[in-house]
Amino acid sequence: MAYQPKHLLVTGGAGFIGSQFIVYWLKHHPDTVIVNLDKLTYAADLNHLSAVADLPNYHFVPGDIIDTVLVTRLLQEYQLDTVVHFAAESHVDRSISGPDAFVQTNVVGTHSLLKAALAYWKQFDLNSARCRFHHISTDEVYGMLVADDPAFTEQSPYRPNSPYSASKAASDHIVRAYHHTYGLPVTTSNCSNNYGPHQHAEKLIPTVIRSLQQRQPIPVYGDGSNIRDWLYVEDHCQAIDRIVHQGEIGQVYNVGGECEISNIALVTKLCQHYDHLTGEKDSAQLISFVTGRPGHDWRYAIDIEYIKQTLAWAPRTNLEQGLQNTLLYYLNLE
Repeated sequence: MAYQPKHLLVTGGAGFIGSQFIVYWLKHHPDTVIVNLDKLTYAADLNHLSAVADLPNYHFVPGDIIDTVLVTRLLQEYQLDTVVHFAAESHVDRSISGPDAFVQTNVVGTHSLLKAALAYWKQFDLNSARCRFHHISTDEVYGMLVADDPAFTEQSPYRPNSPYSASKAASDHIVRAYHHTYGLPVTTSNCSNNYGPHQHAEKLIPTVIRSLQQRQPIPVYGDGSNIRDWLYVEDHCQAIDRIVHQGEIGQVYNVGGECEISNIALVTKLCQHYDHLTGEKDSAQLISFVTGRPGHDWRYAIDIEYIKQTLAWAPRTNLEQGLQNTLLYYLNLE
């Protein structure tokens, strides 16, 4: 039988993906309770949760996942049976200039959550029908691909190349260890680049859109040949929903959009969509190539065959539709 969560702790639920997930979850599972724990860093915005803010089964708690006492109190007070763990420092450029915060939040914070969950859920004898810890990670833990390499699978070796991806790799290993050592019921998902409404302004697509609106140069690293797989955020939320309910304990699931594209091709598409929606012309002439960041991985690609076969999930939103949805949001044309 599918797992049936009733009371969820969502960490980092005021961030881009976390906030989208909470709105998605409460829309599709209105009888469950969600407690959103977020320390409200630069990447958080409670305005993105306005659709659920007044619901009696939604509770926001400001706080840090490193605060084990607070997490333990929440687990007990709300009788939480499920943790969906988004909270992380995730901006690669920031990890290069300030890696300490990434180790503290992504590694120490994840460990604090695991400790608290293990201690509280021992009353259920860690029965996988009674509790679940789902950890959201990234495809960047697998390192970099070259042109002819096959896409990352769940068996790909870890080769992180930035302080961000290294800290996420460490958190993945700690989650795995808590399952194999203590029997904690866990699942993990490694996703590709997310995009969509509400994304933080520093990320690539919002940066491009802002530059287009201001008619300023659009910065593209290097020669723009770096390749990413793009996943529309609502599709990602649906995948997490499927994993939480039906995922196999101890299993890792790769979640991608089946959309590999170079940065320059993506930016050019955005320019074309922008011109179509606004009546502007020749926006692609704003593209400006800038020095790439240190250790910039050239290509990521995700093989999602496993989650397709085992959980019958696949992305629903193609890139053209996803980019249009995103532009409409940022241009306030929805």
